[in-house]
Amino acid sequence: MQKKNAQSLSEALSDFFEENSGLRVKLSQQRVLRGWDELLGEGISKYTGNLYLNRGILYVHLTSAVLRAELLMIKGDLIKKLNEHAGMTVVQDIMFR
Repeated sequence: MQKKNAQSLSEALSDFFEENSGLRVKLSQQRVLRGWDELLGEGISKYTGNLYLNRGILYVHLTSAVLRAELLMIKGDLIKKLNEHAGMTVVQDIMFR
């Protein structure tokens, strides 16, 4: 028997995240950090050190200068793919160190 005000779990979660936009942003930021390895693969992630987001900038520590040069050439596409993976615009720039 269903209650009058029953809603599906997806609707309840959607309502919850609309009311708590800060939490939604934090979850999207975590999706970006997890998405780095998924989108770029294991070969690149083994040369990647510390990843963190600060004020819309994704900081990526790399151990290969050659990889840094390659990633700089596709930085715009990376930002676009990471934001698509997150479901919202979280990354405005990427700094390779």
